[in-house]
Amino acid sequence: MGVFAGKTAVVTGASSGIGRAVALRLGAAGAHVFVAGRREGALAGKVAAVAGAGGVATAVVADLREAGAVESLVERAVADTGRLDVMVNNAGVSFRGPLVDGDPEQWREMLEVNVLAPAAGARAAVRAMRACGAEGHIVTISSSATRVQPPPSLYGFYSATKAAVEAITTSLRQELENDTIRVVTVIPGTTATNLGRHRPELVGGLAAALGEQAEPSADGLFSPETLDRVAAAGRILASADDVARAVMFAITQPIELSMSEIAVGPARRPVVSA
Repeated sequence: MGVFAGKTAVVTGASSGIGRAVALRLGAAGAHVFVAGRREGALAGKVAAVAGAGGVATAVVADLREAGAVESLVERAVADTGRLDVMVNNAGVSFRGPLVDGDPEQWREMLEVNVLAPAAGARAAVRAMRACGAEGHIVTISSSATRVQPPPSLYGFYSATKAAVEAITTSLRQELENDTIRVVTVIPGTTATNLGRHRPELVGGLAAALGEQAEPSADGLFSPETLDRVAAAGRILASADDVARAVMFAITQPIELSMSEIAVGPARRPVVSA
């Protein structure tokens, strides 16, 4: 029996990358994992993957930009299992570019997914965890972009959304000091995820620096397999599972201990212009 046997977890943005890796880890630990994402097709194999890891999964299609979507996700998990023990706010979007050329609709999407959805998800999770008396954990996946000074110029608005959700998470942590619910922010560095696929200039530069042969596909992006290979070659990229292990470390600590933040990244920093 795993450490999370009989417990329920919700993971947003579980279609790929960090969310998928966290869901697999939770499944292997015995949890019933509700994996959420925007695209049904992308979720299709996740239930089987979690089952293969030893757990149980339920796929839920949810667009977190829609009002009430994340609350409905939590309600579904509670309705099916009677409880909630772990909430992982992982879903995120990033559009890069100079602020003066920015698209306000893209800014709105980043605010809705990166800030409002985690806040609403945390609120719903607290209510569900209190109702079932859980010793619960709420995890927010942030970004090392909030730690770089000055922030990367092409990611200014994205960095702002992650800084905002970190501030919200810090406030929530203080609010819950007397509850049996802990709140942790996990801050990944440069990671081999689908988000990283959209920085072909970075991945290509890293591959060249390592002497790796890495060619993008027809769409100009690198595959997850290429990213993992580059990550393994020089530890210049963290893997999604590196971040998942950090999440598991945080949520398996005694409830009396507050694990407020964990920063996790590759052993070597990439030196490639943005």
